[in-house]
Amino acid sequence: MKLTRKIALVASVGALGTAAAVLPMAASSAAVACAPAWSASAVYVKDNVASQNGRNYTAKWWTQNESPAANSSQWAVWADNGVCGGTTDPTTPPPTGPTTPPPATGTKMAAAPYIYPGWGNPPAPATVVNATGIKAFTIAFVLASNGCNPAWDGSTGLTGGAHASTIAAIRAAGADVVPSIGGWSGNKLGPNCSTPEALADAYQKVIDTFQLKAIDIDIENTDEFENYIVADRIVDALKIVKQRNPGVKTILTFGTTPTGPNAHGVRLIQQAKAKGANIDIFTQMPFDFSGHADMYGSTVGATEGLKNVLKSTFGYTDAQAYARIGISGMNGLSDQQEVTTVETWTRIRDYAKSKGLARFSFWAVNRDRGCAGGGVVSNCSGIAQADWEFTRVSAGF
Repeated sequence: MKLTRKIALVASVGALGTAAAVLPMAASSAAVACAPAWSASAVYVKDNVASQNGRNYTAKWWTQNESPAANSSQWAVWADNGVCGGTTDPTTPPPTGPTTPPPATGTKMAAAPYIYPGWGNPPAPATVVNATGIKAFTIAFVLASNGCNPAWDGSTGLTGGAHASTIAAIRAAGADVVPSIGGWSGNKLGPNCSTPEALADAYQKVIDTFQLKAIDIDIENTDEFENYIVADRIVDALKIVKQRNPGVKTILTFGTTPTGPNAHGVRLIQQAKAKGANIDIFTQMPFDFSGHADMYGSTVGATEGLKNVLKSTFGYTDAQAYARIGISGMNGLSDQQEVTTVETWTRIRDYAKSKGLARFSFWAVNRDRGCAGGGVVSNCSGIAQADWEFTRVSAGF
């Protein structure tokens, strides 16, 4: 999030002989029958079987349009069960999964607006939960300290500080938390961890420290989003994280144009597909469109653009693509003086609900207080509103 950095950080048989001639026949007669032939249009879920080119394969998780022969390495979606011979009943249809499969690890997430403990007069989590019914927060920001070590704001470690106590308070109030790793600026893990394995280890430390159900990688700026070596490292690291923690959702958050991802965003998504990273949710930040945008129209346009990229990249249906998308907006005044009112945010929420989006967030709860004419500041929205009104609307997601 850009505002964070402007305010807070400036403050992956050839035998011979007649007898030997009968051996291939014996092997063939004992061969396992081939499962129904793989179909590019069919949906397969975990433990479904299919055959291709005389071999049987078992799906490890939900998949569509991913050839078993080309996707059966150790970490790929298909497990190679070996040579098969003969056929099953030719009338047996290919297996099908749900028309609208959820993300790999479950249904959509609870709305989780950002909270930043070290900035903008942070509210007590219990106050916000009790006033709004919100069930989760995204907590900013995990950066790098002394090389490839994760630390809140890059300086305070993971435990013992304001972030750790805020997480404890959030959970005590009956809500859950997702850490945001990265952001617009600061000393980030992506460039500082030299290999995907080291970066995955850093992410793992955060997961283990707080027993997390999800992590959000906020990939921005020229050092990560536009640096393809680092961007690929992040995707490879998230693949490793998913392999180690199948139940932990992985989220990539990045900027957008009013019509969808820019070239860097499209490449990021294509690399996630090419590398088999199994990212659960792609979240865009639809604001900072060079000012004075129609924030509802621009948010819808950005989301529909992302949906189309996911469809063309992964072969999803509309519903399947929406189920992998998140929106992370900015309440009130954006960095570029764009205005998102409570009414506009309500319309955006209703659109997100109607399309079955997976994630809904905004920057930030710290700003979810009224101050008409207050400008773009850390502790209020810059517009007239009731306290916690954007959070209350978000809770209805």
